[in-house]
Amino acid sequence: MSKVIFITGTSSGFGKLTTITLAKVGYKVIAGMRDIDGKNSAVADELSQLPNVDVVEIDITNDGSVKNAFANMLAKYGHIDVLVNNAAVAGFGLMEAYNIEQIRHMFEVNFYGVIRTYQAVLPSMRAAKSGLIINITSGASGHTLPFMIPYLASKFGVESITEGLQDELAEFGIDNVSIQPGVYPTEMNTGQKAGVNADRPDITAAYGDSATEKFNAIGTALFGKMQSFNMDPQVIADGILELIEMPAGTRPLRKPLDAIALGTDKEFIESRAAIKTKWLAAYTA
Repeated sequence: MSKVIFITGTSSGFGKLTTITLAKVGYKVIAGMRDIDGKNSAVADELSQLPNVDVVEIDITNDGSVKNAFANMLAKYGHIDVLVNNAAVAGFGLMEAYNIEQIRHMFEVNFYGVIRTYQAVLPSMRAAKSGLIINITSGASGHTLPFMIPYLASKFGVESITEGLQDELAEFGIDNVSIQPGVYPTEMNTGQKAGVNADRPDITAAYGDSATEKFNAIGTALFGKMQSFNMDPQVIADGILELIEMPAGTRPLRKPLDAIALGTDKEFIESRAAIKTKWLAAYTA
């Protein structure tokens, strides 16, 4: 039986590339995106022309839209074997300079959207006692950086979901993995896709030139590294394919895919896991 894979946020970036990559090797891909009859109609039509791709309307910030999309696809295919939570929005700016509504919107997409898709797909996966859920987070989602605090907080929340559910779902044979991609030249990072940015210029101005200089220095460093390391988004699509093809129960909890980190991301993940093991021993011994 061929695997059915549901991917969110397929109108651009990692989501679109992963859709194409998985469909080419023969997987049935449900390509979820918003507004397939409007602003995303061209890409929806493009993906629909590919063998093995079924484009579906889904707005992960809307309870009804998520429930309907998954219910319809489950009725059509009978099973969803893999869910890839890729849809997300980025954002930059001083945290104080964000209106609460901006931060709320970011969490609706990046955090609550993930919870919605989990709750929509888990009943069928639990019944099948099988499944894989891959969550795209961030290379810095285990810690934080200035000028990206709300965004990284939302991604760290998804790390928490992934880690906790790996234990809660173990008896049902459902694997949970987070991918930490670092900085890649997708529409989210090139400015082609609008982010949820700080929107109180009066607060930004009150911080003075030094904050602007620090922000510009971080941006220059990140995007300079992205270019010098020739970061290729195909690495993420291939990483997702690799996880799908691994035997159930052998997949890692976290899969960092960030050449710029020079191995420090793996070191951080391993150190955090070791400390957690000690913490658990102290509390459960």
